[in-house]
Amino acid sequence: MTRDPADLTAAAYLDAAREMTAADRPYLAHLLAEEAAQLTTDPATAAGIRATYPDPTTARTESD
Repeated sequence: MTRDPADLTAAAYLDAAREMTAADRPYLAHLLAEEAAQLTTDPATAAGIRATYPDPTTARTESD
């Protein structure tokens, strides 16, 4: 693991996002995926990343 965040790649952020999803940490997964999307130069790929890891605070619905 690198100690300098500037050395992290989009793939590294996505790997971490997958780990957070598996650990049931959706908000952290979303934040890591957002970093990956920002590092991605292809707009379609960035959109796909954002769609895969939506913000759980805005996607949540209240039940009765």
